[in-house]
Amino acid sequence: MRNAVFVLAALTATTAGCTWVHMAPGASAVRVVAAAPSGCQPRGEVEVSVKASLGPYERNPLRVHDELETLARNEAPGLSADTVQPLDGPEDGVQRYAMWRCGR
Repeated sequence: MRNAVFVLAALTATTAGCTWVHMAPGASAVRVVAAAPSGCQPRGEVEVSVKASLGPYERNPLRVHDELETLARNEAPGLSADTVQPLDGPEDGVQRYAMWRCGR
């Protein structure tokens, strides 16, 4: 039991500063908006997810939010979208986004 606690503590310490989601090529040009943009063509919706907890350890909510946003931006180029809009707040590491093509 003591070894399991040590391993969990070591895992938590080594992953606390890491991001597990990296920006895909083309995703850095995708912008994030809070409300539906006007004059844009809808390209669909996506649901993205990350781990919100590791066993008893709850991940930083800001980090989870950032990773969800990065995943949504990564999906946008595949749908010919250049703008993403969150449709709801993150819930247990899951969030839905609307994809838009605004032609900017």
